[in-house]
Amino acid sequence: MPRIKVLPHATVCPKGAEIEAAEGKSICDTLLEHHIEIEHACEKQAACTTCHVVLRQGFDSLEPAEEKEEDMLDKAWGLEATSRLSCQAKVAEEDLVVELPKYTINYEREGGGKKP
Repeated sequence: MPRIKVLPHATVCPKGAEIEAAEGKSICDTLLEHHIEIEHACEKQAACTTCHVVLRQGFDSLEPAEEKEEDMLDKAWGLEATSRLSCQAKVAEEDLVVELPKYTINYEREGGGKKP
């Protein structure tokens, strides 16, 4: 069974974590099931970037991102070549090392993106 290593994140996962992951399940669902409370403001519909992660290992084992995900990733804070929306990226056979970005852009929490 593949494993996901989550690198330490100041607020979401201060000590980091290493968890077992089921193939075919999204990274987001796997993290949430293991009490790593990653944001997912759009209820995992690829309509925001709050669940953005950077894969430090195992990126090439994932299925390629679909166009909708790619379009949303363009709006993510701290975008890197190995960035994915964790709600869309499904665990494959390889172990993954995941970094949660320091910031997320959550328009819902920040007033719907509307100007005052």
